[in-house]
Amino acid sequence: MQHNLLKESNKTELLLIGSKSTFSKVTNITLTIDGTIVSPARNLCVIFDPTLSLEPHIRQTVKTSFFHLRNIAKILPSLTRPAAERLIHALISSRLDYCNSLLYGISTTSLNRLQRVQNAAARLLTHTKSWHHITPVLKDLHWLPISHRINYKILVLTYKALHHLAPPYLTNLLTPYQPPWSLRSTAAGLLSIPTSTLCSFGDRAFSVAAPRLWNALPQDLRDYESLTVFQSRLKTHLFNSVYP
Repeated sequence: MQHNLLKESNKTELLLIGSKSTFSKVTNITLTIDGTIVSPARNLCVIFDPTLSLEPHIRQTVKTSFFHLRNIAKILPSLTRPAAERLIHALISSRLDYCNSLLYGISTTSLNRLQRVQNAAARLLTHTKSWHHITPVLKDLHWLPISHRINYKILVLTYKALHHLAPPYLTNLLTPYQPPWSLRSTAAGLLSIPTSTLCSFGDRAFSVAAPRLWNALPQDLRDYESLTVFQSRLKTHLFNSVYP
């Protein structure tokens, strides 16, 4: 080829994004290069699919996590409890948390699949049998469930954006709420929630999800000036909301 560049069919990616109703009107949207059909696109190890369901990414996360859990189970008798917990956090928890802000608003079915991974990790670490209820175990481990870990990530990103600790492309997505003058004192620290039309797309956007979650926080929690203190108090707040 010109300029001595070579085609790499297995590294070529194409992603068309649209709603399910849009894709139902068209068929056979495929790109074939050198006999290879281009698959969903991967960016920073996150697999994106056309409808942004993130199902391919979730399937891969679940598959890889259970692979590591099976391997940890084999060597568990040789590990101390602290060593096993560090290993689980390194190989499982970090994988569940990676870019998990993108998972906001995914289907309950997909969320439950990820939760089963965390439940399995908790059972393995604590030697809890499958017929025992897992919620007390997660509470004792002080592990937030998957849905709350997603909310935690978005809220921390929101805090950073509001305190100029995040890139401008995030900060610029947030707008302080401007109420009528008579209500100004009651709306301190709130964010404006833009109108969205599609639950599967618009409601999951950072510009929509972040203000909704942020405005639901107690005002004293939103007012903390220290990121470290905010993270600690936020985790406590979320923990108490799920494990009353």
